[in-house]
Amino acid sequence: MSIDAYRPDDLNHEETARFILDLFHRIMIHHALWFTEVRHQMGTDKALDLLHIASRKSYDIQMQHLGKALGFSMVDGIPSPLLAMDDATLKDLRDRVAKNWLANDGVWFQTIEAAEGMNEAKRCNDSCWAHFSPFEAASIRQILALPENSGLEGLKKALGFRVYGCINKQSISEETATSFVFRMDECRVQVARKRKGLADYPCKSAGLVEYSYFARAIDKRITTECIGCPPDAHPEEWYCAWKFSLT
Repeated sequence: MSIDAYRPDDLNHEETARFILDLFHRIMIHHALWFTEVRHQMGTDKALDLLHIASRKSYDIQMQHLGKALGFSMVDGIPSPLLAMDDATLKDLRDRVAKNWLANDGVWFQTIEAAEGMNEAKRCNDSCWAHFSPFEAASIRQILALPENSGLEGLKKALGFRVYGCINKQSISEETATSFVFRMDECRVQVARKRKGLADYPCKSAGLVEYSYFARAIDKRITTECIGCPPDAHPEEWYCAWKFSLT
């Protein structure tokens, strides 16, 4: 249905609400495009440093504007409605936001697969992880105040704060002074496929990028070895397993 309007003030109430939601979407995409262009021009490490500075400033400005419009205050950079939630509700929100990330990832994969086929979807997926893993590692380093090259202990902490840490069951075993094994004991994607009677999704090509790039972003001395990941055979106790070693 077309809209007979030449400026935002011509929109009706519902149309204005939809327009506002689209503005949020434009902010997100523009933010991501700025980062990708700076990464292209200046390299990943520099872009991640600048991303932290720019996103912090942008967040403060945007939340001040939203707080004035919607009637909430900010407390040490956090919207007061979040702080007013009870623990159970706040943790449920955390997990639902993490599930939204996974859903968004899946929608992109399925969209490319439907339009261009599985090979193109996997190629885009693997390339996306090459960029997302260092970004997520940098974000977690900021949250946990991890120093550069924080070793295996830093990696153990960081793995627990990945988005997957909120929605999958994972564990660490076989710990030594120079290595440990990380296992994805229950993967939400693979469990859903199993429930539908489908074979495991062959995610090894993405995992090789995902885990090695993440580990190196935490500590450049850490190497990553795949113990097993679909389409590899695996025991019932886990879906994929990775050995991280400090060299």
